[in-house]
Amino acid sequence: MNWSKPIPWKRATEDEQMAIESVYKHHPIDGTLMLDGTQLNYYYEIYDYTEAAKRRNRLNPAERVKNTDVQVNSEEVIMITKDTAYIDDEGRIVNRTITRPLSSEWDFLNSYIVNIYPDTTCWVNDFPNANNEQYMRLYFNHPSYNEHPVVGVSWEQANAFCAWRTNYLLAGLRGQAKYIQRYRLPTEAEWEFAARGREDNKYPWKDNEETKDDRGCYNANYKPGKGNYTKDGNLISTRVGAYSPNSNGLYDMAGNVAEWTSTAYTESGVLQANDINPDIRYNAAPEDPYALKKKVVRGGSWKDVNAFIRSDARTSEYQNEQRSYIGFRCVRTQVGYNKKGK
Repeated sequence: MNWSKPIPWKRATEDEQMAIESVYKHHPIDGTLMLDGTQLNYYYEIYDYTEAAKRRNRLNPAERVKNTDVQVNSEEVIMITKDTAYIDDEGRIVNRTITRPLSSEWDFLNSYIVNIYPDTTCWVNDFPNANNEQYMRLYFNHPSYNEHPVVGVSWEQANAFCAWRTNYLLAGLRGQAKYIQRYRLPTEAEWEFAARGREDNKYPWKDNEETKDDRGCYNANYKPGKGNYTKDGNLISTRVGAYSPNSNGLYDMAGNVAEWTSTAYTESGVLQANDINPDIRYNAAPEDPYALKKKVVRGGSWKDVNAFIRSDARTSEYQNEQRSYIGFRCVRTQVGYNKKGK
């Protein structure tokens, strides 16, 4: 079946119907028809323009050194590291990081295969002593939650979605596609700048200290007190945009669900980064120690007290974890402005 075409739900041929039915399964106990999440895998490629541009990675040895006092070694072997993904002979997904001698521009093309189905069991695994079975069964398929933020997605899945959204956008632009910046996760610095608003606030709203407005209404979905999740009117997440935006026009920059950033987590944070477009990246290989696979999470969530929803509050999570209180948003780089300053 050609999945690049619209799915023929109503007038499918016999082969098309078999293909559609193949991605579903029945629960072995109650017989419920459900998607087979193990089959929902997305393959994508990302070209690493940054690594390709570094002088030490030039294919021509004469271009690697500017210092004329240094003799160029034309026999020097440059080793590069790249990510590659494939399905082995037994049908298993393999994501590997390989190191090999630099040979061409293709060495900077990384490939990934990611299972994209959210972890519906995150609700009971995050809170084993809570009555969350209904969220596990309904959050991802009941219309009451259609406008709630996605949760149960890892950092790896969030990146896969950004790649898919980029490819979906570019497919319809043709010649104009070369001007489009790809969707991605925001850096930690970008996220905080956006959250603080134009007034550089401690919280996304103008009143720096208060989490209520002048009418006594809460400004965000968070945990107002110890064990008092519902005091702000919500037990878990709520629909996106239920609270007022900040001065940048952005919703839910505090509370509701925390959000993945692209930045690798270190306790020293931005002190290690440049002060121009600060960011710290570490593309952890599968064989790396688990401690190196932490990413920065920002914004706080429905389960956090007000100290964790401040614009400067930072936490972390392992890149393959899927939580009931962590989601994400996509960004694209703004390239210049038009004559009207927009």
